[in-house]
Amino acid sequence: MAEIGSTVPRRQLGRYLKQAREQAGISLEAAAAELEWSRAKMYRIEGGQNVVRTHDVIAMCNVYGVSPEQTQVLVALAKESKTRGWWHAYGEVIPGWFELYIGMEAAASRLRHYEPTVVPGLLQTREYAAAVTRATTDVSDSQVEQAVALRMERQKVLSRRRPRPPKLEVILDEMVLRRPILDAEAWRDQLQHLITMIESGVSLRIIPSHRWPHRVSMAGPFVILDFPSMGARPAEPTTVYSEGLTGALYLDRPKEIRPYAEAWDAMGELALSDAESQELVAAIMKEHIDA
Repeated sequence: MAEIGSTVPRRQLGRYLKQAREQAGISLEAAAAELEWSRAKMYRIEGGQNVVRTHDVIAMCNVYGVSPEQTQVLVALAKESKTRGWWHAYGEVIPGWFELYIGMEAAASRLRHYEPTVVPGLLQTREYAAAVTRATTDVSDSQVEQAVALRMERQKVLSRRRPRPPKLEVILDEMVLRRPILDAEAWRDQLQHLITMIESGVSLRIIPSHRWPHRVSMAGPFVILDFPSMGARPAEPTTVYSEGLTGALYLDRPKEIRPYAEAWDAMGELALSDAESQELVAAIMKEHIDA
Protein backbone atom coordinates (compact mmCIF):
# COMPACT_ATOMS: atom_id res chain seq x y z
CA MET A 1 0.00 0.00 0.00
CA ALA A 2 2.99 2.34 -0.08
CA GLU A 3 2.00 3.72 -3.48
CA ILE A 4 -1.74 3.89 -2.92
CA GLY A 5 -1.93 4.81 0.75
CA SER A 6 -4.76 4.41 3.20
CA THR A 7 -7.84 5.84 1.52
CA VAL A 8 -8.85 2.90 -0.69
CA PRO A 9 -9.03 0.31 2.11
CA ARG A 10 -10.76 2.91 4.25
CA ARG A 11 -13.45 3.40 1.62
CA GLN A 12 -13.80 -0.36 1.21
CA LEU A 13 -14.20 -0.77 4.96
CA GLY A 14 -16.84 1.97 5.11
CA ARG A 15 -18.75 0.39 2.24
CA TYR A 16 -18.68 -3.08 3.82
CA LEU A 17 -19.83 -1.71 7.18
CA LYS A 18 -22.69 0.13 5.50
CA GLN A 19 -23.69 -3.05 3.65
CA ALA A 20 -23.63 -5.00 6.93
CA ARG A 21 -25.86 -2.40 8.58
CA GLU A 22 -28.33 -2.38 5.70
CA GLN A 23 -28.43 -6.19 5.52
CA ALA A 24 -29.25 -6.20 9.23
CA GLY A 25 -32.17 -3.86 8.52
CA ILE A 26 -30.82 -1.18 10.85
CA SER A 27 -31.13 2.50 9.94
CA LEU A 28 -28.16 4.81 10.26
CA GLU A 29 -29.93 6.72 13.02
CA ALA A 30 -30.72 3.54 14.96
CA ALA A 31 -27.13 2.32 14.64
CA ALA A 32 -25.79 5.67 15.82
CA ALA A 33 -28.10 5.58 18.84
CA GLU A 34 -27.14 2.01 19.73
CA LEU A 35 -23.42 2.81 19.45
CA GLU A 36 -23.87 6.19 21.20
CA TRP A 37 -22.27 8.00 18.26
CA SER A 38 -23.36 11.03 16.28
CA ARG A 39 -24.88 10.67 12.82
CA ALA A 40 -21.93 12.67 11.51
CA LYS A 41 -19.50 10.06 12.79
CA MET A 42 -21.51 7.29 11.13
CA TYR A 43 -21.52 9.19 7.82
CA ARG A 44 -17.76 9.73 8.00
CA ILE A 45 -17.06 6.06 8.73
CA GLU A 46 -19.37 4.73 6.02
CA GLY A 47 -18.05 7.29 3.54
CA GLY A 48 -14.44 6.27 4.16
CA GLN A 49 -13.51 9.69 5.50
CA ASN A 50 -12.28 8.53 8.91
CA VAL A 51 -9.71 6.00 10.03
CA VAL A 52 -11.74 3.52 12.10
CA ARG A 53 -10.40 2.01 15.29
CA THR A 54 -10.54 -1.77 15.51
CA HIS A 55 -12.70 -1.77 18.64
CA ASP A 56 -15.21 0.47 16.81
CA VAL A 57 -15.33 -2.06 13.96
CA ILE A 58 -15.94 -4.84 16.47
CA ALA A 59 -18.70 -2.81 18.15
CA MET A 60 -20.42 -2.16 14.82
CA CYS A 61 -20.16 -5.81 13.82
CA ASN A 62 -21.73 -6.87 17.14
CA VAL A 63 -24.66 -4.50 16.60
CA TYR A 64 -25.13 -5.74 13.02
CA GLY A 65 -24.81 -9.42 13.86
CA VAL A 66 -21.78 -9.96 11.64
CA SER A 67 -20.17 -13.39 11.84
CA PRO A 68 -16.85 -13.76 13.73
CA GLU A 69 -15.08 -14.70 10.50
CA GLN A 70 -16.31 -11.61 8.63
CA THR A 71 -15.56 -9.45 11.65
CA GLN A 72 -11.93 -10.60 11.50
CA VAL A 73 -11.79 -9.62 7.82
CA LEU A 74 -13.13 -6.13 8.58
CA VAL A 75 -10.76 -5.70 11.53
CA ALA A 76 -7.83 -6.59 9.24
CA LEU A 77 -9.06 -4.03 6.70
CA ALA A 78 -9.28 -1.41 9.46
CA LYS A 79 -5.63 -2.07 10.34
CA GLU A 80 -4.62 -1.78 6.69
CA SER A 81 -6.44 1.55 6.40
CA LYS A 82 -4.11 3.07 8.99
CA THR A 83 -1.18 2.91 6.56
CA ARG A 84 -0.08 6.51 6.01
CA GLY A 85 0.19 7.72 2.43
CA TRP A 86 3.09 9.90 1.23
CA TRP A 87 0.84 12.97 1.21
CA HIS A 88 0.64 13.09 5.02
CA ALA A 89 4.05 14.78 4.96
CA TYR A 90 2.36 17.90 3.52
CA GLY A 91 0.28 18.44 6.64
CA GLU A 92 -2.11 21.36 6.84
CA VAL A 93 -2.02 22.28 3.15
CA ILE A 94 -4.27 19.27 2.47
CA PRO A 95 -7.92 19.64 3.53
CA GLY A 96 -9.27 16.46 5.10
CA TRP A 97 -11.80 15.99 2.30
CA PHE A 98 -9.06 16.25 -0.36
CA GLU A 99 -6.82 13.67 1.31
CA LEU A 100 -9.35 11.01 0.35
CA TYR A 101 -9.17 12.10 -3.29
CA ILE A 102 -5.36 11.92 -3.45
CA GLY A 103 -5.43 8.27 -2.42
CA MET A 104 -8.17 7.48 -4.91
CA GLU A 105 -6.33 9.31 -7.69
CA ALA A 106 -3.25 7.19 -7.01
CA ALA A 107 -5.32 3.99 -7.13
CA ALA A 108 -7.32 4.83 -10.28
CA SER A 109 -6.81 3.26 -13.69
CA ARG A 110 -8.61 6.03 -15.57
CA LEU A 111 -9.30 9.68 -14.77
CA ARG A 112 -11.82 11.72 -16.77
CA HIS A 113 -11.50 15.38 -15.76
CA TYR A 114 -13.72 18.22 -16.96
CA GLU A 115 -12.48 21.69 -16.06
CA PRO A 116 -14.13 25.00 -17.06
CA THR A 117 -11.92 27.48 -15.18
CA VAL A 118 -8.29 26.43 -14.58
CA VAL A 119 -5.71 23.98 -15.89
CA PRO A 120 -6.16 20.73 -13.90
CA GLY A 121 -3.63 20.12 -11.15
CA LEU A 122 -2.05 17.11 -12.85
CA LEU A 123 -1.19 19.30 -15.86
CA GLN A 124 0.00 22.45 -14.10
CA THR A 125 3.53 23.79 -14.18
CA ARG A 126 5.12 24.85 -10.91
CA GLU A 127 4.74 28.57 -11.69
CA TYR A 128 1.10 28.26 -12.77
CA ALA A 129 0.27 26.21 -9.65
CA ALA A 130 1.85 28.87 -7.43
CA ALA A 131 -0.06 31.68 -9.15
CA VAL A 132 -3.39 29.85 -8.85
CA THR A 133 -2.75 28.93 -5.19
CA ARG A 134 -1.92 32.52 -4.24
CA ALA A 135 -4.98 33.86 -6.05
CA THR A 136 -7.52 31.40 -4.68
CA THR A 137 -6.42 30.80 -1.08
CA ASP A 138 -5.35 32.95 1.85
CA VAL A 139 -2.07 31.23 2.73
CA SER A 140 1.52 32.17 3.55
CA ASP A 141 4.40 31.90 1.10
CA SER A 142 5.62 28.74 2.85
CA GLN A 143 2.17 27.19 2.55
CA VAL A 144 2.10 28.07 -1.15
CA GLU A 145 5.42 26.27 -1.55
CA GLN A 146 4.03 23.23 0.24
CA ALA A 147 0.86 23.22 -1.84
CA VAL A 148 2.86 23.45 -5.06
CA ALA A 149 5.25 20.71 -3.92
CA LEU A 150 2.25 18.48 -3.22
CA ARG A 151 0.87 19.15 -6.70
CA MET A 152 4.20 18.31 -8.31
CA GLU A 153 4.37 15.09 -6.27
CA ARG A 154 0.86 14.13 -7.35
CA GLN A 155 1.88 14.48 -10.99
CA LYS A 156 4.33 11.59 -10.60
CA VAL A 157 1.33 9.26 -10.79
CA LEU A 158 1.34 9.83 -14.56
CA SER A 159 4.92 8.64 -15.04
CA ARG A 160 5.23 5.86 -12.47
CA ARG A 161 6.22 2.38 -13.65
CA ARG A 162 4.30 0.25 -11.14
CA PRO A 163 1.43 0.02 -10.82
CA ARG A 164 0.56 1.12 -14.34
CA PRO A 165 -0.24 4.86 -14.41
CA PRO A 166 -3.84 5.91 -14.86
CA LYS A 167 -5.07 7.02 -18.27
CA LEU A 168 -5.73 10.74 -17.98
CA GLU A 169 -8.45 12.24 -20.20
CA VAL A 170 -9.17 15.95 -19.88
CA ILE A 171 -11.81 18.17 -21.45
CA LEU A 172 -11.30 21.92 -21.05
CA ASP A 173 -13.43 24.86 -22.03
CA GLU A 174 -11.41 27.10 -24.38
CA MET A 175 -11.71 29.98 -21.90
CA VAL A 176 -9.26 28.15 -19.62
CA LEU A 177 -6.65 28.83 -22.31
CA ARG A 178 -7.78 32.44 -22.61
CA ARG A 179 -7.12 33.24 -18.93
CA PRO A 180 -3.36 33.84 -18.66
CA ILE A 181 -1.57 34.34 -15.38
CA LEU A 182 0.24 37.66 -14.96
CA ASP A 183 3.70 36.25 -15.67
CA ALA A 184 3.64 36.06 -19.49
CA GLU A 185 6.66 33.77 -19.76
CA ALA A 186 5.27 31.40 -17.14
CA TRP A 187 1.96 31.34 -19.04
CA ARG A 188 3.68 30.41 -22.29
CA ASP A 189 5.55 27.67 -20.40
CA GLN A 190 2.19 26.36 -19.16
CA LEU A 191 0.77 26.23 -22.68
CA GLN A 192 3.90 24.46 -23.93
CA HIS A 193 3.58 21.99 -21.08
CA LEU A 194 0.04 21.14 -22.21
CA ILE A 195 1.39 20.39 -25.69
CA THR A 196 4.13 18.22 -24.18
CA MET A 197 1.60 16.28 -22.12
CA ILE A 198 -0.56 15.64 -25.19
CA GLU A 199 2.52 14.31 -26.99
CA SER A 200 3.25 12.05 -24.02
CA GLY A 201 -0.16 10.35 -24.29
CA VAL A 202 -2.51 12.45 -22.17
CA SER A 203 -5.85 13.03 -23.90
CA LEU A 204 -6.54 16.76 -23.80
CA ARG A 205 -9.56 18.02 -25.74
CA ILE A 206 -10.86 21.57 -25.94
CA ILE A 207 -14.48 22.69 -26.24
CA PRO A 208 -14.35 25.80 -28.48
CA SER A 209 -15.84 28.99 -27.11
CA HIS A 210 -18.41 29.18 -29.90
CA ARG A 211 -19.88 25.88 -28.59
CA TRP A 212 -20.59 27.45 -25.19
CA PRO A 213 -22.90 27.24 -23.30
CA HIS A 214 -23.24 23.49 -23.15
CA ARG A 215 -24.78 20.81 -20.97
CA VAL A 216 -22.32 21.13 -18.08
CA SER A 217 -21.70 24.87 -18.24
CA MET A 218 -23.40 25.52 -14.91
CA ALA A 219 -22.30 22.32 -13.17
CA GLY A 220 -18.65 23.11 -12.46
CA PRO A 221 -15.60 20.83 -12.67
CA PHE A 222 -15.66 17.12 -11.90
CA VAL A 223 -13.52 14.00 -12.16
CA ILE A 224 -14.77 10.50 -12.92
CA LEU A 225 -12.42 7.90 -11.44
CA ASP A 226 -12.38 4.29 -12.65
CA PHE A 227 -10.39 1.62 -10.84
CA PRO A 228 -8.53 -1.51 -11.95
CA SER A 229 -10.25 -4.87 -11.65
CA MET A 230 -9.33 -7.45 -9.08
CA GLY A 231 -10.73 -10.62 -10.54
CA ALA A 232 -14.12 -10.11 -12.14
CA ARG A 233 -14.94 -6.81 -10.41
CA PRO A 234 -13.18 -3.46 -9.85
CA ALA A 235 -11.46 -3.01 -6.49
CA GLU A 236 -13.48 0.19 -6.08
CA PRO A 237 -16.69 1.41 -7.72
CA THR A 238 -16.46 4.17 -10.30
CA THR A 239 -16.60 7.43 -8.37
CA VAL A 240 -17.34 11.05 -9.26
CA TYR A 241 -15.39 13.70 -7.38
CA SER A 242 -16.78 17.24 -7.37
CA GLU A 243 -15.01 19.92 -5.37
CA GLY A 244 -16.36 23.09 -3.75
CA LEU A 245 -15.05 25.87 -1.52
CA THR A 246 -15.65 24.04 1.75
CA GLY A 247 -15.65 20.37 0.80
CA ALA A 248 -16.20 17.81 -1.90
CA LEU A 249 -18.76 15.28 -3.05
CA TYR A 250 -17.84 11.65 -3.61
CA LEU A 251 -20.58 9.91 -5.61
CA ASP A 252 -20.42 6.18 -6.34
CA ARG A 253 -23.98 4.97 -6.83
CA PRO A 254 -24.83 4.00 -10.42
CA LYS A 255 -27.74 6.44 -10.57
CA GLU A 256 -25.38 9.23 -9.42
CA ILE A 257 -22.60 8.29 -11.84
CA ARG A 258 -24.85 8.01 -14.91
CA PRO A 259 -25.59 11.76 -15.41
CA TYR A 260 -21.88 12.58 -15.22
CA ALA A 261 -20.94 9.81 -17.65
CA GLU A 262 -23.63 11.01 -20.05
CA ALA A 263 -22.45 14.60 -19.68
CA TRP A 264 -18.87 13.50 -20.40
CA ASP A 265 -19.99 11.76 -23.58
CA ALA A 266 -22.02 14.82 -24.62
CA MET A 267 -19.02 17.11 -24.12
CA GLY A 268 -16.92 14.67 -26.12
CA GLU A 269 -19.22 15.32 -29.06
CA LEU A 270 -18.58 19.07 -28.74
CA ALA A 271 -14.84 18.96 -28.11
CA LEU A 272 -12.11 19.14 -30.70
CA SER A 273 -9.99 16.06 -31.33
CA ASP A 274 -6.67 15.71 -29.52
CA ALA A 275 -4.79 16.81 -32.65
CA GLU A 276 -7.09 19.81 -33.21
CA SER A 277 -6.81 20.72 -29.54
CA GLN A 278 -3.03 20.61 -29.72
CA GLU A 279 -3.16 22.95 -32.71
CA LEU A 280 -5.41 25.36 -30.81
CA VAL A 281 -3.10 25.40 -27.78
CA ALA A 282 -0.14 26.07 -30.09
CA ALA A 283 -2.03 28.89 -31.84
CA ILE A 284 -2.91 30.55 -28.53
CA MET A 285 0.70 30.24 -27.38
CA LYS A 286 1.86 31.90 -30.60
CA GLU A 287 -0.58 34.75 -29.97
CA HIS A 288 1.14 35.40 -26.64
CA ILE A 289 4.61 35.16 -28.16
CA ASP A 290 3.68 37.67 -30.89
CA ALA A 291 1.92 40.03 -28.48
